[in-house]
This record gives sequence, C-alpha cells and structure tokens, in this order.
Amino acid sequence: MKKTIFAIATVLGYATGVQAQGSSDYGAGMKLNVNPEGTKYVRLITWSQIWMRSVQNNPGTLVNGVSQNNTFDIGARRLRMLVQAQMNPRFMVLAHFGINNQTFLNGGAPGTSGTGGYGQGKKPELFFHDFWGEYAIIPALNPDTKKANPFSMSFGAGLHYYLGLSRMTMHSTLNFMTVDSPVFTWATIENSDQFARMFGVFLKGKANKFEYRLSLNKPFATNITPVEGVAVDNNGVSKTSTAGYLEYQFFDQESNVLPFKVGSYVGTKRVFNIGAGFYNQPQGTQSLKNGIAQKHNISLMSVDAFLDMPIGKKEKNTALTLYSGIYKYNFGPNYIRNAGIMNVGTLDPKFEGQKALAGAGNARPLLGTGTMFYTQAGIVLPKSSEKPKVRIQPFGAYTWKKLEALSKSGNYYDLGTNFYLEGHHSKITLQYSTRPIYIAKDKIDGSKGEFIIQFQTYL
Repeated sequence: MKKTIFAIATVLGYATGVQAQGSSDYGAGMKLNVNPEGTKYVRLITWSQIWMRSVQNNPGTLVNGVSQNNTFDIGARRLRMLVQAQMNPRFMVLAHFGINNQTFLNGGAPGTSGTGGYGQGKKPELFFHDFWGEYAIIPALNPDTKKANPFSMSFGAGLHYYLGLSRMTMHSTLNFMTVDSPVFTWATIENSDQFARMFGVFLKGKANKFEYRLSLNKPFATNITPVEGVAVDNNGVSKTSTAGYLEYQFFDQESNVLPFKVGSYVGTKRVFNIGAGFYNQPQGTQSLKNGIAQKHNISLMSVDAFLDMPIGKKEKNTALTLYSGIYKYNFGPNYIRNAGIMNVGTLDPKFEGQKALAGAGNARPLLGTGTMFYTQAGIVLPKSSEKPKVRIQPFGAYTWKKLEALSKSGNYYDLGTNFYLEGHHSKITLQYSTRPIYIAKDKIDGSKGEFIIQFQTYL
C-alpha cells in the first residue's frame, strides 16, 4: 500500500513539491487540474535568485573602463519559469524558460551596447532552457491495476537536461545547499550545449532501488581556432554524444518525474545514494601538433555520493547533508577553460603588473583536462520552537583541481549559511568564497575572495 501511494505521488509530481523543498505549506505548488482526478494537470513553477555581492577583482581589472580592485553589485543570477503539463498518465510536456546572469553592466540582449534605453546590461532575451516531450513506456504506476511497477521506463526527445555525468550535473537550481553549483560539473556549459542542455533523446527510469538515465545528443557546433599543443573547442560538424548516470538509492526513493536533483531536503527525507556517470563526444576538440590539426575525443566520468538525513531527536528536526564527487575529465592535451559567474570585469591593456592567467574580474580556472574533487557539508540546526520563523543551515564546501595545463593544484573554499524563511521557497543565503590567483602555470600568488548574499523566492 505504501509503495502504491508513493508511486501515485511520483506520477502526479508531488514528490518534487512538499518533501523536496522543506515546507509543509507549499503542497504541489501552482497546479491546475484538467480532470477531477488530478491525473491530467498543468503545473507552473517560477523563481528568482537575486545576488548582492562584493568581489575582490583579479589584478588589472577594469569595470566599465574604470580600474577597480573591489566591485559591489546587485544582479539577477536566475529569473526563471517552468511549465509541466501531464496530458495523461503516460504523456508529459515540459517547458522551462528565463534569463540568467544579468548585472548592471552585462547580460543584456545580443548586440546591445552603451547607455540609454538599450544599454549593454538591459533587456535580456528570454530563451528556452528545456523543452521536451516524454512518454512513459512502462509507467511507475500501472494505469490499469494502480499498483507500483518495480521497473519503469520513459522515453523523451527535445532540448533536455539528462546529460548524465553526475548528480551535480543534473542539479536543480531551486534547492542548492551552497549558494550555487561549483559550475565545473556542467562540463560543456555554453560551449557545445545551451546552458547545460542539448537537443537529444533520452531514456530514464527505475529498477527497484536503481535509477538510470541515458541520452544520445547532438552537441552544438564549436569552432575556436586550434593552437599548438593546447586542445580547444572545435567539433566541426559535431558528432553525436552519449551520456548516462546510474544511481543506487539505499533509503527513501527520490522522485524522477523531472530530471532535477535536490541539494538539501531540509530534514524532510532520509536519503543515501551512490552514483556514477559519463559523457562522451568523439572529436569534440582540436589542437595543433607541429602545425597539423589533431582531433581529440571528449571523455568525462564521475563517481559521487549524497547523504541527506535527519539526526538526533525527531522533534528538533536537525538534519545533515553531505555530497562528495570525484571527476575525471579528458578534453585533449592541456585543455583549460577560465570563467567567472556574472563577471563584470575586463583586462586593462595598460596594466603593467602581474596579471592573472584566468583573466579579469572574478575569473578562475574553471575546468579542464585533469581531475577535480568537490565536497560539501551542512547541518540544519535544531528547532528552537514548534514552528520556528527561521531555520538555519551552516555549510562549507571545498574544491580541489589538478589540471594538466597547470603545474600546481588549486584549492577553492566556500563557507556560508542558509536562512530558511519558508524552506527553499523563501530563503536568504550568505556565502564567502576564495579562489587561487595563478600568475603562471606553476605559481599561485595568494587568493581573492567574493562575498555573496542571495535572496531566493520560489513558488
């Protein structure tokens, strides 16, 4: 009976509502039933993440033509909307659209520049993050007997998020424990994908406690000019990529109605999962060897584990959240990518000091051929009353990167606290992060910091 109830909840999408977000008042969200039974419905989700931050810039940074060692700004990390339509127990359509990374200086529509009504930071264009249709070949709940199936399988096609590799690669942006993703887990982001999505077909489902996701995709074209001894993104007429992720869920079963993995259940579920994934694309990059073009396969893999569990006395609702993953990337020789989230800085051409290899602003070595390790831990503090106004969750994260293009490994630290006003639906996150400053492949000249306050609302 319990399995049947859970399966019904999964089919209707409730498992991604109450339990995932840590709020007893939210329910299934904004949901319009098309039939009296509620098996046909349209569900709407909308959210915003506003960042207020102070950034210690890399050496030689210009911000709108002005030299700045430190920059304060307020901007939109994400402004999104998602529509999920369940036409019948077997058929679903999902559309997800919005904008990202709009600052006072950049993030505007393509081609905008200067000041006035269409300044370079203004009027960004909405675009689709996801748009796919999905058919349940073997539904989680048998539509005839109303009993849970031990094995389920769904097929989908479109612009999708089932790109395998790791839990963090398919993470929801609604319920991070830290202020954001470490980003390197979206290994092809905005190069051969569209904001971590690709056009493709996918299979997903469960086999008892195993969950599986497989996809075949057409990567977007890349054409960076090859250079000597360093692989760059140039896939020509791109060859199809394959991706997958297999996970074993020891305790509570997580919903797979949508692809988005939860970062913290805020004490409402008992979850321990281990998983492994991959992403492969033949001839995804190129380099030159003695002036002759060499093509290289992109081969990525990871192993990770996730624990989210109430601890101590039940009435205190204390909870521990842990995630760790090791990532092995091969993009070809000496491949490296530098980037910074919502970076407003450019390099001063007149700067005569020691420049950072990563560039200006808050840029850092993001990812590349090599090995990376990421771990995070947080604890939801005990309740101070039966219905506390705020739940507090201190957390920390650490990233280690050993990249082929850099002789010295890099250490990255994050420390912060979540203040849950209404679970993930209304929360404030404070985080301080540090990044190493490479001035040569074998030399690090200290570190720079970034303090972020995030205001998140979600309905």
